[in-house]
Order: sequence, then structure tokens, then C-alpha cells
Amino acid sequence: MTVLIPFAGLSPVPWKNGGGSTIEIAIGPPDADFEDFDWRVSLATIAEDGAFSQFPGVDRTLALVDGHGMTLQIDGEPSLISEAEPVAQFDGSSEVFAKLSRGVTTDFNVMTRSERCYHQFGRRRLSGQSRFVTRADVTVLFLAEGDSLELSNDEERIGMVRYDAVVLDPDATWELEAGQATIYIVDIYYHSDEDEEHYE
Repeated sequence: MTVLIPFAGLSPVPWKNGGGSTIEIAIGPPDADFEDFDWRVSLATIAEDGAFSQFPGVDRTLALVDGHGMTLQIDGEPSLISEAEPVAQFDGSSEVFAKLSRGVTTDFNVMTRSERCYHQFGRRRLSGQSRFVTRADVTVLFLAEGDSLELSNDEERIGMVRYDAVVLDPDATWELEAGQATIYIVDIYYHSDEDEEHYE
């Protein structure tokens, strides 16, 4: 089932350390929390330098949405997050410290529990009309830049504004239309029984 998630209907939750806030966009299963999610997609606003929480057994992707970015020290190795290099991927068990470049930054976060599923992250710039085909078990499309985006197929038409997201079913073809936009695409794949046998 296609689910539109309007940004206007979401609420930020302050971090315990006061260094920022998180807005949960989508989570699977829908009734999951931090202890038992399969996957989670969120926006985080980082207001000051500080350490990230650790999530053992979780794979993470972070992508810049707004602001001047930051430098992440990931297990002691620096990784610059900027407009030129906006994406970082790391293990949730890593020790990560963020040092802001110039002020507050807003970032898109993806987490998947590695024993159950994995994700692939993509960025796509849109201008005019284009086609989009979903191939993963779950696909989350997020409008990172641009005033509006319209998705349509034979059955549905969905209008999005900046920071809206939509969860899409597999094996669906959509027509996308936008003036100028950047979307973030999260493809989530659950491990099959064959995968589990292979890991054993």
C-alpha cells in the first residue's frame, strides 16, 4: 500500500543531551521502537558538536539535507559531510563524533537491522518528467530539495512538497514530475530464507 507521509504532520523529539532533535519519518514494523525496528528513516537536526548514539547490529546512512554539513569522526577516521560529498555510511556500533562546519545542520538518516534486512541509498535530480520503478521490498522516497513533486500511475496521483516522504510497494511504475528537485531513495530488502541458510 502506498503511504504518503506529510512533513507538516510530523513532530520533532529533542535528544536527551539537548544537542539536537529527531523527526521520525517511517519505521518498520509500524509499531516498532528503537529496540526492535527492522528499519527506520528519520530527519535529525544537529545543533551542536557531539557524539552519536551507538546502535550495534544496525547499518546506517546519513545524508545532508540542509546547512553547511559537518565532519564525522567515525572510529577515529574523519569523513566530511558537505554539499560536494553529502552522504556517509557507517556501522551503528561505531564511535561517531560530529563537529559542525558552520552552524545547525539537518540530515536524513536511514537505519536497517543487519540480521533482518539491508538498504541501498540513492540520490536523483529531477527536472521535468521521468519514470521511476520500485524493485525493493520497501521503497521510501523523500523530497530533499524542490518545492513540489508529483507521482502518478494508472491508479494514483500523489502530490508532495519539500520534506514529504512516500512509502512505495515493490514492482510499481510511477511517473515523476517536478520543476527542479532532488529526491533521496531508500530501497530496503529483507533477507530471504536462502540468505539465512547461506549465512549459517
